[in-house]
Amino acid sequence: MTSSNIRPASDYPPGGDAFRHRHLIGIAQLTPWEISYVLDAAEEWVDLNRSGAAKHDDRLAGLTIINAFFENSTRTLLSFEIAGKRLGADVVNMHAAQSSVKKGETLIDTAMTLNAMRADAIVIRHGSSGAVQLIADKVDCPVLNAGDGRHEHPTQALLDALTMLGNEVRIVAPPTLTPPAIDRMHVTTFTDMDEGIRDADVVMMLRLQNERMDGAYLPSAREYHALYGLTPKRLEKAKPDAIVMHPGPMNRGVEIDSSVADDPLRSTITEQVEMGVAVRMACLDILTRRKRGVAGWN
Repeated sequence: MTSSNIRPASDYPPGGDAFRHRHLIGIAQLTPWEISYVLDAAEEWVDLNRSGAAKHDDRLAGLTIINAFFENSTRTLLSFEIAGKRLGADVVNMHAAQSSVKKGETLIDTAMTLNAMRADAIVIRHGSSGAVQLIADKVDCPVLNAGDGRHEHPTQALLDALTMLGNEVRIVAPPTLTPPAIDRMHVTTFTDMDEGIRDADVVMMLRLQNERMDGAYLPSAREYHALYGLTPKRLEKAKPDAIVMHPGPMNRGVEIDSSVADDPLRSTITEQVEMGVAVRMACLDILTRRKRGVAGWN
């Protein structure tokens, strides 16, 4: 992108140029104004959801959305289902346990099957990195990535950004869990939890994803909690008004103490859930505008 094409995040072009992507596979390929466009749209849905007005919106009436979850994630699935139904769409959930993939069907076969069903949008969760992109390349409708292994979970990133926006990002983790390319991510890294959260405005804890580990990353959950768990005493290192976030589901007593997670003055975990529905409503709305023939999106 040349310097002449760079525009402020708050200044996005009109119509379909505001979000030029057919799918939402990841965040890296989005421009600042495309991210801003989605977040601004989501913020409107937050207000409408809180007022109850969103329940009367049917802009996706007549459209069919398939939530194809090859990996269990109740929270994300429920959020996408509510988002689709709140917009008036017909929503069909395909659970991993019911999938033909369990019977030996290849991912490409599954993609072809989904495409033959003529869905208007497909939301996909898969345990393998790159699987969502593979399916997106084989279908004729917009695809939203609801998490693909160790790769990306774009709507989670967007809802976290909607809950809080910051400038300096710090990563705190044991060396075994620190991404190898962390030096290219423009973040400050710490292996000491107390130092990493000192004077922070936001402390976001992440779940230990045991299903993606082979047992060699950590000695024990108890030791992890002792070194990296967010306790009331450790939270005192952050700013007095710092908020606490967690994408869920939580391992209480491992990465976060219940007293911190349930603190009504500091925890925004339930607000993240609320932002998740709004973000997913915005994404479903935006990605189906061409299909619906919305003015300026053809």
